[in-house]
Amino acid sequence: MASRLQAIKDALTLIPRHYPRDVRLFAAALCKQNFSGQDIAHEAFTQLCSRFDLFLMRIYRVKSEKQRGLIIFDKSSTEARIQTLAREFKYSGHQYGVIRNYAEVPVFLDSKASRLIQLADLIAFAIFRHFEHNDSQFFEIIEHCFDADGGVVHGFYHR
Repeated sequence: MASRLQAIKDALTLIPRHYPRDVRLFAAALCKQNFSGQDIAHEAFTQLCSRFDLFLMRIYRVKSEKQRGLIIFDKSSTEARIQTLAREFKYSGHQYGVIRNYAEVPVFLDSKASRLIQLADLIAFAIFRHFEHNDSQFFEIIEHCFDADGGVVHGFYHR
């Protein structure tokens, strides 16, 4: 058990080594009780999309580098819903505006086939343990790797 926990920590430690030059994290942690009767997948995807799109716009504004982003998800039962939302956000927009900087619709990969998706699963695990079990041993490794600008964290939404 101790070696498994250390392996998770070792994998998560790769992220701060590459932040902020090569890696920025984006996440939404939502408590279901705060969204009674609402579409929680819609809220989470809206937060992720808008925050990542703003990051790409900021790169353009600051560095004059036009970037396109790609959102990659682990295979899940929400794939059809997310694909529908992605089209809506691109053409009709969401509560914060229209998505402008994505190269493609979200891509869904099996985590067994992708190390990056496995790393994303570990990030989700760290966030889950932090909020659900008050266990921050994993989250504290990555908590400073969420997109931030001017001292304001934009890459992490919690409600």
